Parts: sequence; C-alpha cells; structure tokens
Amino acid sequence: MSVLRLAFLCLATTSAGLLRSLAAAESSYVYCDNGLRCFKAPCPSNSVLDLATGKIIKGVSIDTGGLPTKDKAMVEASDALSAGKIVVRGSIERRTQTITGKQYSLPWLIATAVERAAKDSERKHCSSH
Repeated sequence: MSVLRLAFLCLATTSAGLLRSLAAAESSYVYCDNGLRCFKAPCPSNSVLDLATGKIIKGVSIDTGGLPTKDKAMVEASDALSAGKIVVRGSIERRTQTITGKQYSLPWLIATAVERAAKDSERKHCSSH
C-alpha cells in the first residue's frame, strides 16, 4: 500500500469519527422568549442559555421534531418551552434560510429530550422571569 493511500485512509477514518462526535455533541439548554420583538427578519425574539458554557445565544429557533412523544405532548400543551420553564437536551446547528430574498445562516436548537424543570437562575434571560 502506498504511503499516500495509507495517509488518505487514516484521514478518512479520523474525519468520519470526528463528524460523528460533533453531530452527537449535545448539551442542556433553556430556550425561551427573551422579550425582544421582531421588526425585520431574522427575528431575535428567542434565545437559549447553554448550561454547559453559560453563553446566551439570541435569535435561536427550535426544532422539536426529534422529541419523544411524551416530551412533545408536554411541550405542545403548555407554555413551558417559551417561558423557559424546562431544560431541553439537544444541540445547536446552523441552518441556511432564505428570508425576503436574502440568505441567512441561523442557529437552531435541535431538541432531543426534556431533561427537567429549569431553575429560576437559569431563566434570567427570559422575558417571563
């Protein structure tokens, strides 16, 4: 086997493993309406607090399609999500969207589970707090 071919195989194997670990990188977030109002797209009205880093990310949309049925029913039946009352497990990804003819790369929280009730200290960035 040539050195070049061996190097390529090593790179491909390492890259595939890295991509899987990045895709699986989940954290815990408090998602909510932050009180800012939208006058022009993209809209900054929702934000998340990343509990691992303490960073607040504004202008985040949420995709709840991956939630288990019981979690999805709870989220849809109450204001728990928009009021920041729950901690959601998931990951942040950037999705390209076209809004009024312009393309934007916007952050999305891809929710995979509801973990627990949020503490008051975790809801400070929410308008309902």
